[in-house]
Amino acid sequence: MSTENVQDRKHYVLVHGAGHGAWCWYKVKPMIESSGHLVTVIDLAASGINSKKIEDVDTISEYSEPLLELMATIPTNEKVILVGHSFGGLSIALAMEQFPENISVAVFLTAFVPDIQHKPSYVMEKYLESIPAADWLDTEFSQSGNKTAISFGPKFLSNRLYPRSSPEDLELAKSLVRPSSLFMEDLTQQNNLFSKQGYGSVPTTFIRCNGDTSIPLNFQLWMIQNAGINHVFEINDSDHMAMISKPQQVCDSLYQIAAKYA
Repeated sequence: MSTENVQDRKHYVLVHGAGHGAWCWYKVKPMIESSGHLVTVIDLAASGINSKKIEDVDTISEYSEPLLELMATIPTNEKVILVGHSFGGLSIALAMEQFPENISVAVFLTAFVPDIQHKPSYVMEKYLESIPAADWLDTEFSQSGNKTAISFGPKFLSNRLYPRSSPEDLELAKSLVRPSSLFMEDLTQQNNLFSKQGYGSVPTTFIRCNGDTSIPLNFQLWMIQNAGINHVFEINDSDHMAMISKPQQVCDSLYQIAAKYA
């Protein structure tokens, strides 16, 4: 990037969903960097190559700690474009609550979006109620300390998360996905994680994925309405893992969002 365009350099922070890690952004990260921008990808606790095990992580705050630690290092005069995928929406919401002044815009990429009217568990409860038990296929649920751990099986990965991704990317996921949790036990006990002054003060956008069979389009649309999100982008012919099945479209959407908000 030339000197005169340095001021146009954006900092994107990309946050993965449950069971995944920084690795799932391996296509998007170099694409954005090749356009001259800064990209930070992180492993949340017990994810990717993070050394913790899911047995040792009991709350959504502990799970999100690597992101919150990163946000604490952002200088007061700098802002990032914060992108959360899937369950990563809850993690970026925590960062929005604690560091609103350091975020120019939050992007929910077919991600769970909490609101400020209900308990933090509300959207997840509605989602779990809407999904028939059979749709979880070979996903395994187990007790892990004071929470329920979740492990995605190969059928769930293939049919719900990666149905439009390449066989190579599906195999990559099978080898790298780790047990995780939706931390429902913790979320249901929290009353006011998200406030209008914190979380609610950050400009918020949503990238909906019309071919997502994990978070179906009708539920994405309900979350958009429930959270009052006005700026919505859409990606057609993508599965849930849009950054892998449609990386260029994800990048194009992020560039458009940055042009408007950052």
